[in-house]
Amino acid sequence: MTKPIEEAYALAKQKYAAIGVDTDAVLEKLSQIKVSLQCWQGDDVLGFMFPDQALTGGISVSGNYPGKATTPAQLRADLDKALSLIPGNHKVNLHAIYVDTDEKIDLDQIEPKHYEKWVQWAKEKGLGLDFNPTCFSHPKSTDGTLSSNDPETQAFWIEHVKRSRKVAAYFGEELNQTCVNNIWIPDGYKDNPIDKMSPRVRLRDALDQCLEEKFDDAYMLDAVEGKLFGIGAESFTTGSNDFYLSYALTRDILWTIDAGHFHPTEDVSDKFTAFLPFGKGLMLHVSRPIRWDSDHVVILDEATTRIGETLVRNDLLDKTFIGMDFFDATINRVAAMVIGARSTLKALLLGMLSPIDTLKDAESTGDFTTRLAVTEEMKSYPFGAVWEFYCQQQNVPAGTEWLTEVKNYEQKILTERK
Repeated sequence: MTKPIEEAYALAKQKYAAIGVDTDAVLEKLSQIKVSLQCWQGDDVLGFMFPDQALTGGISVSGNYPGKATTPAQLRADLDKALSLIPGNHKVNLHAIYVDTDEKIDLDQIEPKHYEKWVQWAKEKGLGLDFNPTCFSHPKSTDGTLSSNDPETQAFWIEHVKRSRKVAAYFGEELNQTCVNNIWIPDGYKDNPIDKMSPRVRLRDALDQCLEEKFDDAYMLDAVEGKLFGIGAESFTTGSNDFYLSYALTRDILWTIDAGHFHPTEDVSDKFTAFLPFGKGLMLHVSRPIRWDSDHVVILDEATTRIGETLVRNDLLDKTFIGMDFFDATINRVAAMVIGARSTLKALLLGMLSPIDTLKDAESTGDFTTRLAVTEEMKSYPFGAVWEFYCQQQNVPAGTEWLTEVKNYEQKILTERK
């Protein structure tokens, strides 16, 4: 390790120790956190099953930065580079369309064998994998998926989700760690819906069919993800957050909270403690909304900081799976992954570097003056010195040194792609 970083950390360690925070213990705890890096940032959510299919489902990717991955091997190489610049040991989140096979198959035909190369790669790298059924960007998703009133269409998507759960269980068993299978659908209406009950009843019944087969929780957990609205579903979203909150509670599965799928004035972090006294657990998609758009690259802003602080201060990390969900093609895609994941880890570190017991004691005795004063003073504590030491401890670049590696990778690899 470089001497300046060691010296800065030594001073920071003393300062935090004075308020009862053991920075060595904090970094050990942080090293146990697994963030699930979304593969779809690397290729603009196209996948390898129908690469010529237009992106649908109320999702849009802006920009055309050079170097987009167009093969599974390229995408794995980009993920390798990104993960080498993110401290800790993490996971990768796959959508069903990211098959690695020469077979011509449709979504209702996927099997574990179509993802064997991903599993082999994950084993070699010591990674975990998460999974998602892909209920968009398909000819049969135009008029609804699991909530479709066309029996044939609905049956197609039910079969797809059933098979996705088997793939997820395969991931978990092969990698010996829990794979979260996250279900999101784009179903809804653009304008003036009359019957809002029937689509949700159909969705409930379809999900019940999807979840009939039981799997070991140690290897696979189901999650359902709601949304406020998307393009083409501005007036009615069948799988809303309220719907899935109720479904998750009554079916004993995970509820997915995407930070960009709520009204911009809502505090997403406040929902964690509202759900977890009753729910099985959370799948968290860390994203950044601007106006209504939900999928900007995560930065260390106030909302992300509150997410990290809430998870830490309320001991929710053991019941929460943390994943990234954004896609930006206006900047280097590998850099986007690194920025988002590092920002999320910084938010968790900030939460851990607080004198939580002291603050809780002050709060419980009504000493709100101390609570406010201490939390404000903590904002100027030497958090950056602890972060840089952690990066070097984990053998990844500190500061902006990682950007030099990404620029070199872009020049040597990404600019050569067609």
